[in-house]
Amino acid sequence: MITFKHRGSFKNSERFLTNYDKRRLLSVLNQYGREGVSALSSATPIDSGASASSWSYRTSVSGGSFFIIWENSEKTAQGTPIVILLQYGHATRSGGYVQGKDFINPAIKPVMDKIAEAVWMEVIRA
Repeated sequence: MITFKHRGSFKNSERFLTNYDKRRLLSVLNQYGREGVSALSSATPIDSGASASSWSYRTSVSGGSFFIIWENSEKTAQGTPIVILLQYGHATRSGGYVQGKDFINPAIKPVMDKIAEAVWMEVIRA
Protein backbone atom coordinates (compact mmCIF):
# COMPACT_ATOMS: atom_id res chain seq x y z
CA MET A 1 0.00 0.00 0.00
CA ILE A 2 1.23 3.49 -0.84
CA THR A 3 0.39 6.36 1.47
CA PHE A 4 0.79 9.99 0.51
CA LYS A 5 0.74 12.77 3.11
CA HIS A 6 1.25 16.43 2.50
CA ARG A 7 0.94 19.76 4.23
CA GLY A 8 -0.16 22.89 2.50
CA SER A 9 -1.80 22.96 -0.87
CA PHE A 10 -1.06 22.43 -4.51
CA LYS A 11 -2.58 25.82 -5.31
CA ASN A 12 0.58 27.17 -6.97
CA SER A 13 1.09 24.04 -9.06
CA GLU A 14 -2.55 23.98 -10.10
CA ARG A 15 -2.41 27.68 -11.01
CA PHE A 16 0.69 27.08 -13.14
CA LEU A 17 -0.92 24.18 -14.99
CA THR A 18 -4.16 26.09 -15.51
CA ASN A 19 -2.59 29.34 -16.69
CA TYR A 20 0.31 27.96 -18.72
CA ASP A 21 0.15 29.04 -22.35
CA LYS A 22 -0.30 25.69 -24.08
CA ARG A 23 0.66 27.28 -27.40
CA ARG A 24 4.25 27.69 -26.15
CA LEU A 25 4.53 24.01 -25.37
CA LEU A 26 2.89 23.04 -28.67
CA SER A 27 5.46 25.22 -30.44
CA VAL A 28 8.24 23.27 -28.74
CA LEU A 29 6.59 19.98 -29.65
CA ASN A 30 6.17 21.07 -33.27
CA GLN A 31 9.87 21.84 -33.46
CA TYR A 32 10.74 18.35 -32.26
CA GLY A 33 8.02 16.79 -34.38
CA ARG A 34 9.82 18.12 -37.46
CA GLU A 35 13.15 16.95 -36.07
CA GLY A 36 11.69 13.49 -35.49
CA VAL A 37 10.44 13.31 -39.08
CA SER A 38 13.92 14.17 -40.29
CA ALA A 39 15.55 11.56 -38.02
CA LEU A 40 13.08 8.85 -39.01
CA SER A 41 13.40 9.66 -42.71
CA SER A 42 17.18 9.45 -42.50
CA ALA A 43 17.08 6.13 -40.62
CA THR A 44 14.43 4.38 -42.74
CA PRO A 45 15.95 1.65 -44.93
CA ILE A 46 15.76 2.73 -48.55
CA ASP A 47 14.66 0.58 -51.45
CA SER A 48 12.48 2.90 -53.49
CA GLY A 49 12.66 5.77 -50.98
CA ALA A 50 8.86 5.92 -50.71
CA SER A 51 8.74 4.88 -47.04
CA ALA A 52 11.55 7.23 -46.03
CA SER A 53 9.77 10.18 -47.60
CA SER A 54 6.35 9.28 -46.16
CA TRP A 55 6.95 10.29 -42.52
CA SER A 56 4.80 13.01 -40.97
CA TYR A 57 3.82 14.12 -37.49
CA ARG A 58 0.98 15.80 -35.69
CA THR A 59 0.62 17.27 -32.23
CA SER A 60 -2.47 17.21 -30.07
CA VAL A 61 -3.70 18.01 -26.60
CA SER A 62 -6.18 15.77 -24.86
CA GLY A 63 -7.25 15.89 -21.24
CA GLY A 64 -4.25 17.94 -20.20
CA SER A 65 -1.77 15.61 -21.96
CA PHE A 66 0.34 16.69 -24.91
CA PHE A 67 1.18 14.29 -27.74
CA ILE A 68 3.44 14.04 -30.75
CA ILE A 69 2.37 11.30 -33.12
CA TRP A 70 4.75 10.26 -35.88
CA GLU A 71 3.12 8.45 -38.79
CA ASN A 72 4.21 6.86 -42.02
CA SER A 73 1.65 6.74 -44.82
CA GLU A 74 3.39 4.16 -47.05
CA LYS A 75 1.36 0.93 -46.89
CA THR A 76 1.19 -2.44 -48.62
CA ALA A 77 -1.75 -3.30 -50.87
CA GLN A 78 -3.35 -4.95 -47.80
CA GLY A 79 -2.96 -1.76 -45.76
CA THR A 80 -0.04 -2.77 -43.52
CA PRO A 81 2.43 0.06 -42.84
CA ILE A 82 5.68 -0.85 -44.59
CA VAL A 83 7.81 0.61 -41.80
CA ILE A 84 6.23 -1.90 -39.37
CA LEU A 85 7.31 -4.74 -41.67
CA LEU A 86 10.81 -3.25 -41.85
CA GLN A 87 10.97 -2.74 -38.08
CA TYR A 88 9.62 -6.12 -36.95
CA GLY A 89 10.20 -8.39 -39.95
CA HIS A 90 7.71 -10.31 -42.06
CA ALA A 91 7.04 -13.59 -43.82
CA THR A 92 7.48 -13.88 -47.58
CA ARG A 93 5.11 -15.50 -50.05
CA SER A 94 7.59 -18.32 -50.64
CA GLY A 95 7.52 -19.30 -46.95
CA GLY A 96 10.68 -17.50 -45.92
CA TYR A 97 11.14 -14.78 -43.35
CA VAL A 98 12.75 -11.36 -43.61
CA GLN A 99 14.34 -10.33 -40.31
CA GLY A 100 13.29 -6.91 -39.01
CA LYS A 101 15.75 -4.16 -38.23
CA ASP A 102 15.18 -1.82 -35.28
CA PHE A 103 15.66 1.55 -36.94
CA ILE A 104 12.83 3.53 -35.34
CA ASN A 105 13.90 3.41 -31.67
CA PRO A 106 17.56 4.41 -32.21
CA ALA A 107 16.49 7.21 -34.56
CA ILE A 108 13.86 8.71 -32.28
CA LYS A 109 15.63 8.31 -28.90
CA PRO A 110 17.85 11.43 -29.24
CA VAL A 111 14.77 13.44 -30.23
CA MET A 112 12.82 12.12 -27.23
CA ASP A 113 15.72 13.06 -24.93
CA LYS A 114 15.70 16.60 -26.35
CA ILE A 115 11.93 16.82 -25.89
CA ALA A 116 12.21 15.83 -22.23
CA GLU A 117 14.88 18.47 -21.65
CA ALA A 118 13.02 21.20 -23.56
CA VAL A 119 9.73 20.53 -21.78
CA TRP A 120 11.49 20.59 -18.42
CA MET A 121 13.07 23.94 -19.34
CA GLU A 122 9.62 25.28 -20.22
CA VAL A 123 8.32 24.23 -16.79
CA ILE A 124 11.29 25.86 -15.04
CA ARG A 125 11.00 29.05 -17.11
CA ALA A 126 7.26 29.46 -16.52
